[in-house]
Amino acid sequence: MARTLENLLGSHALKLNEDKVSVSSLCGKESVIGIYFSAEWCPPCKGFTPKLIDLYNKVKIDQRLKFEIVFVSWDKDESSFLEYFNSMPWLALPFGVERKAKLCKKYHVQGIPKLVLVDGENGQTITRDGYSHLMEDEKGLEFPWRQEKFLDIIKGKLIKEGKDVDAVEELKGKTVGLYFSAHWCPPCRSFTPALIRTYEKLKSEGKKFEIVFISSDRSEDSFTSYANTMPWGALPMGDARSQKLKNLYEVEGIPMLVMLDEAGTVITPDGRLAVQEDVDALEYPWYPKPVNELTEGAAITLNESACLVLFVEPEDEDVDKARELLLPSATEEYSKGEHRDLFFFIGADDDICDPVRNFAALPDSTPLLTILDFPEQKVYISKERENITSNIVSQFVQDYLNGILPSQAIRHS
Repeated sequence: MARTLENLLGSHALKLNEDKVSVSSLCGKESVIGIYFSAEWCPPCKGFTPKLIDLYNKVKIDQRLKFEIVFVSWDKDESSFLEYFNSMPWLALPFGVERKAKLCKKYHVQGIPKLVLVDGENGQTITRDGYSHLMEDEKGLEFPWRQEKFLDIIKGKLIKEGKDVDAVEELKGKTVGLYFSAHWCPPCRSFTPALIRTYEKLKSEGKKFEIVFISSDRSEDSFTSYANTMPWGALPMGDARSQKLKNLYEVEGIPMLVMLDEAGTVITPDGRLAVQEDVDALEYPWYPKPVNELTEGAAITLNESACLVLFVEPEDEDVDKARELLLPSATEEYSKGEHRDLFFFIGADDDICDPVRNFAALPDSTPLLTILDFPEQKVYISKERENITSNIVSQFVQDYLNGILPSQAIRHS
């Protein structure tokens, strides 16, 4: 797992005395690594840093966990970075843009201060919101703020058809959809009937499927009237479990449908899109695939991540061949889980394909093998235009991952 963190942070971090510390030395069992995005010019950062120093020193003294923080500077120049770093007892990445951009993209950092906590044993993200956790728990009593599991959070009652039911018994052995919604939200009111149709279809087919409504309504009356339109259960209005589930699944907008398997493991957080695109629920429960077709639903992924897109003619034969060519590399990348560097798509005849081509100023030809990195405003285009093979795709991907693939900037007038 040290290699995963080295890919993110580099091989070494800086200490105050200008010595270097190997990133691999930070890893291991019972270790937690904090990645702290901050800047000297930012007043909220300067208010938060002393609180983080107190926590850091407390955990170091306690020795229950191996804890280290790596400062990722958002300062405007190196002298400001060094001045701010001198006030910190932990490590820092060398001042620069490239590594910072990579980390910001991975952890969706759009503002500071931001504290991401990573498990040093397996590289998994513990929380991307260490800032809020520490502000609410200044003594760090719950540090490192590992999230409770769904099956533990959900214990208690649900309201279904005006009656209280036990949540664990109601959901036991079933695929579960967590429906975050509210009556005041027009997109929610538009989506709910489609979700009801899908739910009733799956139930009529004997599928072991249940939905739980988690409300963001602003009054008891709105909640009750909205919940009464739904054939599934709901958490009571104002129930503390609602906020825990919103935090666990990082709900930033509604409607949102999170699909879980029988063990409470996430199948997909994009259940809303799945229901909208798969109106007959033929692919229920919508497990993610290594390769997907480029549709409107890919917009968020395109905007947040690097994506390999193979553009082909819209005939079924061409799409099937493209999937076959991409699958070996896509499967390998998919197996990395949250550490994947690329998402794989086939661009055929969806309405989004032409706007994407135009935005990236791509040649109007097929087949066309590309990597689109919109967060970095870069595009990579394979020189091979005719005889694309799985080996060519694999080499294209490896060259990208190794940082040796030529790119061109996306420029707009």
